[in-house]
Amino acid sequence: MDITDFQKFISTKYEARDRQRGTPATFMWFIEEVGELATALAGDDQVNKEEEFADVFAWLCTLANISDVDLSRAIRKYTSGDCLGHK
Repeated sequence: MDITDFQKFISTKYEARDRQRGTPATFMWFIEEVGELATALAGDDQVNKEEEFADVFAWLCTLANISDVDLSRAIRKYTSGDCLGHK
């Protein structure tokens, strides 16, 4: 499954509820998952790390969906050769 397919999967399954929740509350869920990832990264449990990366990515897709952002298009800045150096 590629990024576009996964973002569509998340949209189909959750977008109606996510839009109802709104961006501020959804962002808080995303931040909570980032915190869980930070905790997992400090440990040695590889399975937990993978689960937390998946959760963060799913919530990122959710935020993108309710913000009408196509992540595949957004990441082109890194794949098009136009991203020079670090910001």
